[in-house]
Amino acid sequence: MATPPKALFCPTCRKVVLATSGDFPFCSDRCRILDLGKWASGDYKISSPILDPDVLEGLDQRMRRGSEDED
Repeated sequence: MATPPKALFCPTCRKVVLATSGDFPFCSDRCRILDLGKWASGDYKISSPILDPDVLEGLDQRMRRGSEDED
């Protein structure tokens, strides 16, 4: 028995989109462009706390050096 094509909801307008669609995961080129515009304008952000102590220390050192340059 063949498995049915997978489907998701378009992230922009929430219409059902089949995985075989040419615009997948969007339902249309319009929704794809609207989503790209949101990324470009900064509406979408990927953020998570920095948990690596080495990275935090490096950032702290850079911040201190930057404030010393301003003085």
